[in-house]
Amino acid sequence: METFNSDPKPGRIVLPLVLIGMIATTYTFINRVATNNNLEIVTEVTTVESTIEEVVDETTTSTTSTTLPENYVAYLEEITAEKIQATELGKKVLEANQNWDDKTVTYQEAKQEFAAFIEDAEEFVVTVTDPGPPNEYANLVTSHEELKTLVNLIATDTVELLAGLESSDKGEQRAAALDSFNKNLDQFIKRVEEIVAAATSS
Repeated sequence: METFNSDPKPGRIVLPLVLIGMIATTYTFINRVATNNNLEIVTEVTTVESTIEEVVDETTTSTTSTTLPENYVAYLEEITAEKIQATELGKKVLEANQNWDDKTVTYQEAKQEFAAFIEDAEEFVVTVTDPGPPNEYANLVTSHEELKTLVNLIATDTVELLAGLESSDKGEQRAAALDSFNKNLDQFIKRVEEIVAAATSS
């Protein structure tokens, strides 16, 4: 004998029960997540050890300190100052010569400048000549004679420069005098540097 369900739509009861079960499950899951939110997170810390290797310089520099006598040092200082003076004289002569070539000065102004260089050079000869090095140092006495020769040549060159300016030629005499002046001046400066270098390196 067939049993008929009195409820023509039995799904009306089952569906709400399924929904209630799903809601309850979702609520429980969310609740657990919320309460277990203080999960311990372990961070792995990697320690990098940097090893700095100490490099030991095995090259030992030995400095030899040479104590020069006071009068020796005074002479070196003296000729170093004279080297600076020579450089300044050279700059002035070159500038004056260039000014005349460029015609930025009058003939009379150029003559006055070139005449002044003769006076400067004569004073420079006196400065270099006396007092000179201490007599007990033969090497300095010898090298100082070379400086005196060069400074006298420089003075002669300044006389020739003026003569070249006054010459009726096209400037050849003045050009030759300037070339000689520059060479002798360079030699003087170089010789001073050599004397000082030899004294301080020994």
